[in-house]
Amino acid sequence: MTNTAAPEIAVADIGGTNARFARAHMDSDGAITLSEPTVLGTGEFPKFADAWRAFLAQQPDFKPRGASLALAGPASRGRFKLTNADWAFDAADLSQEMDLPRVALLNDFEAIAHAVAGLSGEEHLDHIAGPKLPLPQDETITIIGPGTGLGIAHFRRHRGEAIIQATEGSHIGFAPVNEIDDRMLAALRKVHDRVSLERVISGDGIAHIYAAICAMEGQIAPAGRDPLSIWQSGMSGDEPLTARAVAHFVKTLGRVTGDYALAHGASGIVMAGGIGLRLRDHLKAPEFHQAFLNKGRYRAMMDAIPIKLITHPQPGMLGAATAYFANHHLG
Repeated sequence: MTNTAAPEIAVADIGGTNARFARAHMDSDGAITLSEPTVLGTGEFPKFADAWRAFLAQQPDFKPRGASLALAGPASRGRFKLTNADWAFDAADLSQEMDLPRVALLNDFEAIAHAVAGLSGEEHLDHIAGPKLPLPQDETITIIGPGTGLGIAHFRRHRGEAIIQATEGSHIGFAPVNEIDDRMLAALRKVHDRVSLERVISGDGIAHIYAAICAMEGQIAPAGRDPLSIWQSGMSGDEPLTARAVAHFVKTLGRVTGDYALAHGASGIVMAGGIGLRLRDHLKAPEFHQAFLNKGRYRAMMDAIPIKLITHPQPGMLGAATAYFANHHLG
């Protein structure tokens, strides 16, 4: 940290796979500084309090004045469990559990929306597709990104303030548009009463795409093949079928991103999430944008929308800190 005299808070970005913790303070010019993150696996700790204590044990000089947690789930709805992990949270209990006077909770993509809204110009935004224009200042921006799950939020500025809306949009029903999708949906219906979009557009979703492509080719996908190995093989181009699976994922992500642009009335898109960042080169290929544009009579409108990728290394924690400092004064 560069300014140890400034009051510090703890921030965390907690997903289904990892919990990232850091220290944060606001500089005199209003810029937010984060420490190097401590990354802990959610599966390595029975509950959040255990991971919190493990983080503090590595920071013996840290006396936080509060905390802001970005969580993968509906953080503003009372007690809830992470969508893709077993940790449960209750805002009413966390202050005592963490021994802090104030703990703020927000959805993880709500936090990323705060980060995007607070960026100056095109800082930490890489152009992916569409017109090479800055994000519009006074229109709706959609934030979307695949990782362990799929995150979606949007915001619109009004009188200089960003009005941010968290969503659980990844849990709408999955809508197939081709044979691969049809096969996936049929297979997933045998396991789940309802097949949500997140079953396909997420880290584990690549395995369902790969299995459907194998079936179309008269092959049986190797039992228990790790989704990570499919991603690695497909992104490197080592195997034709895994490469097709990644290509289908990218096109589906483009199509779905376009759907949310229409649903939100968006004039700009920001891609986020761990997989989004790793897919940077694939997202810049024509197939992603063509799938995004393919909205029939609305193609020209879609073609006017700039699509960016947030490249800040910790957008969730940056946004959690941004939201906290905007709402709570630390004297």
